[in-house]
Amino acid sequence: MDEIEIPEAIRENTDLPRKSSTFLLPLITGIILCVALVGAALAWLFIPQNQTAKTTDNPQVEPVSPQPKIQTAPSKQPESSVVQQNLAKQIPNQPSQGDLLGHLPYEIAPQSELEAITAEGNLKMRSAAAKKFRQMQADARADGIQLIPISAFRTTEAQEQLFFGIKEQLEQDAAKRAEVSAPPGYSEHHTGYAIDIGDGDAPATHLEVEFAETAAFRWLEQNALRYSFELSFPPNNKQGVSYEPWHWRFVGDRHSLETFYKVEE
Repeated sequence: MDEIEIPEAIRENTDLPRKSSTFLLPLITGIILCVALVGAALAWLFIPQNQTAKTTDNPQVEPVSPQPKIQTAPSKQPESSVVQQNLAKQIPNQPSQGDLLGHLPYEIAPQSELEAITAEGNLKMRSAAAKKFRQMQADARADGIQLIPISAFRTTEAQEQLFFGIKEQLEQDAAKRAEVSAPPGYSEHHTGYAIDIGDGDAPATHLEVEFAETAAFRWLEQNALRYSFELSFPPNNKQGVSYEPWHWRFVGDRHSLETFYKVEE
């Protein structure tokens, strides 16, 4: 009986350590594998991002050359239009189409629309222009200025005598005569809106360039626009007509405005 109990106790003591070692080894191996896997996963996640950041922040990276700016060209006018505009700038005195020796064609004002501007009744203008001229003349008189009407509405026959008759007397060619007088059918006086004005205190300057030096002309320069009168042929005018400081025209209503400015276009 004693022999049976002693061996059994010895066998139990020697088996216990073996069982514990066999159990711990797989556990430790599993933990190591888990740590390795987690480390690999972290490395896979963070290493590419760090490399990308370094690449982005690296000042040595060759910059991308900027794309050239594309400028939108403005809409082009037809070449012929541009050429015409340039010519117009280079030749400011170029006459308009339909002119004759620099003068434009005008219709004759009807007698029924004319009104006298002098006591004798020999000088007439269209009613609207006549009314404004008389008002301007009265206001100038109040300022001590004598505005004298020299010529106003003219018929075609009167213009023929003025152009051809004087041309022959002075032995001028047509182009030379046209510098100071319009051919018949081409005078602003036909419209009933134009008038030649003189200074009553300086009659020697009537229809002369010296009229520009008179008190009457200076008054007109300062006040004529208030009555819708403007100088027809200033210096270097685009029609090429000689400077006429005495020649004024009324542009105070639609018809007068269209008469002069539509024909110039």
